[in-house]
Amino acid sequence: MAHDSENEHVLRQIDENLKRVYQQKLDEDLPDRFKMLLDQLKKQDSGGEAK
Repeated sequence: MAHDSENEHVLRQIDENLKRVYQQKLDEDLPDRFKMLLDQLKKQDSGGEAK
């Protein structure tokens, strides 16, 4: 039984760490280059340019 409890504790720690890392990534700003590319796509869509 102690082994099961230890496994559950380890799995819970892994789960918490993965959630924390994922949230940190979500909170990061987009790189400037990516923002520029998104702006270019928005301009193309709003300008009605077909390529």
